[in-house]
Amino acid sequence: MPAKVYTDKDADLGALKNKTLAVIGFGSQGHAHALNLKDSGCKVIIGLYAGSKSRAVAKERGFAVYDTAEAVRRADVIMVALPDMKQAEVYEQDILPNLAKGKTLLFSHGLNVHFGLITPPKGVDIIMVAPKGPGHIVRRLYTEGKGMPALIAVLPGSSKNAKATALAWAKGIGSTRAGVLQTSFKEETETDLFGEQAVLCGGASALVQAGFETLVEAGYQPEMAYFECLHELKLICDLMYESGIAGMRFSISETAKYGDITRGPRIINKQTKAEMKKILKEIQSGQFTKEWVKEHKGGLKNYKRLLAVGEKHPIEKTGTYLRGMMPWMKKKNIKGVAAAY
Repeated sequence: MPAKVYTDKDADLGALKNKTLAVIGFGSQGHAHALNLKDSGCKVIIGLYAGSKSRAVAKERGFAVYDTAEAVRRADVIMVALPDMKQAEVYEQDILPNLAKGKTLLFSHGLNVHFGLITPPKGVDIIMVAPKGPGHIVRRLYTEGKGMPALIAVLPGSSKNAKATALAWAKGIGSTRAGVLQTSFKEETETDLFGEQAVLCGGASALVQAGFETLVEAGYQPEMAYFECLHELKLICDLMYESGIAGMRFSISETAKYGDITRGPRIINKQTKAEMKKILKEIQSGQFTKEWVKEHKGGLKNYKRLLAVGEKHPIEKTGTYLRGMMPWMKKKNIKGVAAAY
């Protein structure tokens, strides 16, 4: 049986009426949730640490900004919109001491709660509202009268009102316009991590780089390798996004289709799937989270080294050159956008 999809008719913004909503952090997800909820008629305040550069940005957007601890004291529903590895410290120092019974703590990703980096107190509702896309698109879709699909979850032990609060928040950010599914902290966390590592980010980037290297090492021009292994990937992903894998195959040539169904399984094969299962077990057991916490506490040395190696890959130089030849393509300074929040 298909999962139930919650839409506008299933959610009541009245669940947030006369309540103060605090968004802790004003980054990608935080700014989108705050702005969308404000535009939906909710009372929203922002919580930030004293020296945060985001304070001026949030004030310019019309928000009252408080130190994190004060924002938690003032609010009825508190969204923790901080990077995963910063949440536990801020929670212990500023959030937990100011949580009173009857308040609601909201997350957009379940890692800290599911793996025990944060232990919620009794008497506080713990919910999740997780849009399935980056914050700037959550905001853009809302302003266009659309919405980003989202997941909601309620941690066992929360009150009977917790689900209504989650649905109301999802409606306030526009997600019920598209559709909301209910999940659990465990399911959202483990599937999200797996998707990032094995398919969407880790799998896709490694596949693109390997394809590029294979063609260049065989003597083909790097520009040709870039077009065939990276540039055209968006076209295929767009077709799958809009019509599924079968729909994508309907839209490509017979030659491409035959190569797809006969050669694809040679690349993503039993060995690849076995490695995916290992990655999933590392996630489920908490091994990945422990490794990531250790890396973060150790100063992110390996993390920074691997990112630097990736930035020096020949595909990046080739891509920068070729994208410069396409004036119709929007050039996005992603780092600059992130820094603004």
